[in-house]
Amino acid sequence: MNQLNHQINLSFPAESHKIIGAAMAVHRYFGCGFTEKVYQDAFEIELKEQGIPYQREVQLHASYHGVQMTSTFIPDFICYDNIIIELKAVKELDDMHRSQTINYTKVAGFALGILINFGESSLRFERFPNLK
Repeated sequence: MNQLNHQINLSFPAESHKIIGAAMAVHRYFGCGFTEKVYQDAFEIELKEQGIPYQREVQLHASYHGVQMTSTFIPDFICYDNIIIELKAVKELDDMHRSQTINYTKVAGFALGILINFGESSLRFERFPNLK
């Protein structure tokens, strides 16, 4: 097993499974075709029902070379105090979506970012461990 696969396997597998399961429940109910806001609201309800600890749209400060800036960014959700969740409702994920999730995870210093797309006929998700 290479180092990247080893790191991915160690990045909150049980928590990731529960988060993705919550997203799948929402996608099974709504399918694709709604706005991101509808999926965010339903995902929040599902997180509550499944007892997954989360915070929604928390304003985080960016830092540059260890200096906290006044600039902020707002991930869609933070679960288990260490996993950034970014939700999309687009035809297909692109590199900008991936970069946003990776950068949010890195700058926040969290262990894992999960990008979830409700806009396709099957739920799509990508996991991005913070390899520091």
